[in-house]
Amino acid sequence: MTPKAISENPQSVPEQRWLQVIPVAFIMYTIAFIDRTNISVALSSISRDLHMDPAQAGSAAGVFFWGYLLLQIPGGYLARRWSAKWFIAILLVAWGACSVATGLVQTGHQFWVMRLLLGVTEGGVWPAVLVLLASWFPRDERARANGFWMLCLPVAVVLASPLSGWILGHWNWRVLLIAEGSFPFLWLIVWLARIKDHPRQAGWISTAEREYLERTLEREAAEIERAEADERAAWNSAGSTVNGTPPNEKPLWIAVLAPEVLLMCGVYFLLNTGNYGYLFWLPTAMEKAKELSHLLVGWLFAVPYFITGVGMVLLAKHSDHHRERRLHVAIPLATAGLVLLAGVLATRYSAALSFPLIAVIGAGSYGALGPFWAIPTETLPRRVSGPAMGLVNALGNLGGWAGPLLVGSVSKHTGSLTLAFSLLGAALIGGGALGLLLPKSRKETARQM
Repeated sequence: MTPKAISENPQSVPEQRWLQVIPVAFIMYTIAFIDRTNISVALSSISRDLHMDPAQAGSAAGVFFWGYLLLQIPGGYLARRWSAKWFIAILLVAWGACSVATGLVQTGHQFWVMRLLLGVTEGGVWPAVLVLLASWFPRDERARANGFWMLCLPVAVVLASPLSGWILGHWNWRVLLIAEGSFPFLWLIVWLARIKDHPRQAGWISTAEREYLERTLEREAAEIERAEADERAAWNSAGSTVNGTPPNEKPLWIAVLAPEVLLMCGVYFLLNTGNYGYLFWLPTAMEKAKELSHLLVGWLFAVPYFITGVGMVLLAKHSDHHRERRLHVAIPLATAGLVLLAGVLATRYSAALSFPLIAVIGAGSYGALGPFWAIPTETLPRRVSGPAMGLVNALGNLGGWAGPLLVGSVSKHTGSLTLAFSLLGAALIGGGALGLLLPKSRKETARQM
């Protein structure tokens, strides 16, 4: 297929990248999310055996995200400047070892420490995969690529919850953590064999697809560079300086701390506060509402995340179709928060009425992820986007610490989860409100002018 034929009909280009890159990255992060969240099904058993109260259990569940901070910015930087493939391969081994070790702890303090170390070893994976996907999928495909990959978040819960419930029912939480902690070592072989950092390195890709990707990605990079050059020229012609330096020539650390990046951090923090508070404590809430077996809790816990996966696909496709990101973040987040509040109110009347409402929350709160993570690569300079995504993921994921801790602390003081889950709903609504302020992509802005 000639370059001219491809440019006239890009739909005719083979799409092996969707079947090669996405599934391997998908399963890799599914394993990571399982190892991060499998304690949710076992949290009551772990708390009892290690003598932790609800506040201590919430702190141990959420401290993962303080460790998660460490490699966020270095992870994006190393993936961009060195190799996303090899950086993630190293982390696969490291987090697998920590996951297994968590199943061997004897005290609540040891459990807290291993959760912290697990966060450190998983910390660089998310920004590195986003950099990898940006090297394989052009702008018009990026929300879908991000969305399909991020389906691993609900799918991990859908697949692991029944399995974890079954293991917990037949053995105990130690067997659960050790068994599921072995998965990264198995997938490392596939990761090294199939993943390449760039299309030009892949032997499985067709010439037509490789040429299309390289040309399209180079054109998009040139468009951003031209936009930056125009901004620099306008800045210089106006005779303005910030400490004598044009905005897009500022030191990297200053550029990464730009207002739009900090705004993304705020949106992502509130999103994760709601999502992880909900994820870690929903099984406990279900057990308290009615006496259920571990296996049944696991199956019921999977239902909301199956619906979440459907919502993520639909929202990502809709965002790419309309080439719009902000509203595809703000509206789903705010809607999820309102539905969570409605679900909390419904618990006063009937658990059967509350569960369908709670089951659809993730379709909005997780559905916003694909469009959200398309924003940094479409609005920020290339030298800034990798480290900025690391910073957003680092600070934003502290919501994964705040959410579980908030629920545990409020539950300890009130003896009920009702107020705590209402606060999670308020966090999602706040994230939706901030989402309205997110920057538009240069392409979207130009289209509206």
